[in-house]
Amino acid sequence: MPAQTPTDATVTDLVADATAAPSMHNTQPWRFRYGRGSGTLKLRADFERRLPEADPANRALHVGCGAALLNLRVSAAHHGLTTAATLLPEPADPVLLASVRLSVPPAHDGAPAGDSGDDSGAGPGDAGLRPLYPAIAKRHTSRYPFDDQPVPDDVRARLVAAARAEGAELVFLVEPHLETVLDLIRDAEGYDRGDPAREAEREHWTWFSKTDAPADGIPDYAFGPRDASERATNRDFAGSRPMPDRARVRFERNPQLALLSTSDDRPADWLRAGQALERVLLAATLDEVSTSFANQPLEWPDLRWVLRDPVHGAGNPQMIIRMGYGPTGPRTPRRALERVLTFEP
Repeated sequence: MPAQTPTDATVTDLVADATAAPSMHNTQPWRFRYGRGSGTLKLRADFERRLPEADPANRALHVGCGAALLNLRVSAAHHGLTTAATLLPEPADPVLLASVRLSVPPAHDGAPAGDSGDDSGAGPGDAGLRPLYPAIAKRHTSRYPFDDQPVPDDVRARLVAAARAEGAELVFLVEPHLETVLDLIRDAEGYDRGDPAREAEREHWTWFSKTDAPADGIPDYAFGPRDASERATNRDFAGSRPMPDRARVRFERNPQLALLSTSDDRPADWLRAGQALERVLLAATLDEVSTSFANQPLEWPDLRWVLRDPVHGAGNPQMIIRMGYGPTGPRTPRRALERVLTFEP
């Protein structure tokens, strides 16, 4: 008996959850196509939303799409579906980033389909995804100050395990490497300010809620306050534009940063990094840990490689995650589903 495939309504729910993922400048560079006959959902890059100045190799674009893929897998587990995901299934088509075959598992032992209590039949790394589902709606990037309460060792261990489940490594930075990375973040922020093309690109993907029509990208209410000490790790999306009503506050004295790395540095690795990133972020959200990013050095090749662990020197840095306890941050707008999801026979 052939496996059942999910309904259009279920697929729509899956994609709605997938698009809650973070992406650089909130560009949301993804499209989804669902083939009803094959039960396959294809994730495609939307290269019209790429960032040629800050992300010329499309590395961050792949990371964002990988994060959306992880959310899709979590949502599928929540809906009782089995998944079989393939990264870059057609090498000649770089726009096709992943294909995910979805099916409704048969009921057994009197239990309804998808209610067996495990993730049997799911792809590698899918065990334990279902409990992450409530975090999809709760996870938001927070560009607000955190307090100085350290993230406990047991929480850190869970986040490290979450990254490893997706084939990546997560390392919490300690001195003296931490101070080196903090210096690189501030250097990169300065480089960005001094690059007119990058500033123009960033301005294109930001908007002001009192004067601009709603648009894609980062709205001003998600910029967060300005750091009074000028030592914050967050990207300042306001740039050089004046914001008279923007608060100036002091951020945490000892930022808690974690570096996410992969063993290789190819498009498939970037997609894995995105899945690992989102799995870490969802796990952190369940532990009430707020998160943001400090990826500015990753966008300058001469700085990116200095981020490596000075002792081991292994791994390819993919993301810098700031963690702590504080406001969760506001929800930023998402593209309408009819703009990102199409159905095919």
